[in-house]
Amino acid sequence: MASLFAVATVLALVSAGFCEEKVFLQRAGTAFNSRQYRSVLTVSNGEQFGNWTWPEMCPENFFAVGFSVRVESNQYGGDDTALNGIRLICAKDGSRNFLYSIESHTGYFGEWSHPQYCPTGTLTSFQMRVEPHKGLFGDDTAANNIKFRCSSNPTLEGAGLDWGEYGYWSEECRDGGICGIETKMEDYQWGLDDSTLNDVRFFCCNKQQ
Repeated sequence: MASLFAVATVLALVSAGFCEEKVFLQRAGTAFNSRQYRSVLTVSNGEQFGNWTWPEMCPENFFAVGFSVRVESNQYGGDDTALNGIRLICAKDGSRNFLYSIESHTGYFGEWSHPQYCPTGTLTSFQMRVEPHKGLFGDDTAANNIKFRCSSNPTLEGAGLDWGEYGYWSEECRDGGICGIETKMEDYQWGLDDSTLNDVRFFCCNKQQ
């Protein structure tokens, strides 16, 4: 599965214009969790179900420059879960020919989108679209989509669904960018109502002088 993601990422980078060199992508997992961070970005509209899982960090001197999302499409009467996961793509010093990916815990439903990238710079803040709790007999989806702002100013929006509303933007990473992720995930409900991803927080790191 990881090799398929690597191939898809190479194709996406080539289509985005990064075709001068071969692109290599490696899954970081928890290998770099000892990295020191400066602050944590949060939003106030995350939902209530599930637990915070585990952080994953970009390697030292790497920062998130792009992302993709795992989304289950509209189930039209079945159990909807919408946004299931967020994968950050980390690069070093503006060079995008060797990349790492981090994602923390993700849900089990849906497909990963093609990655989106800042034209230059790093991801520095985020905004999340969340559907509020629907009550005892409602179908909860919780997180539906996410936007990121780049240090070079563009805003990137994931290929999520449109239930719920976007909340306020998070604070912004200064002098560096986003370097880590941790998700709040509801466990699989075994035939009951799944909401999967309920909330997310990101870690900010400084660039070394």
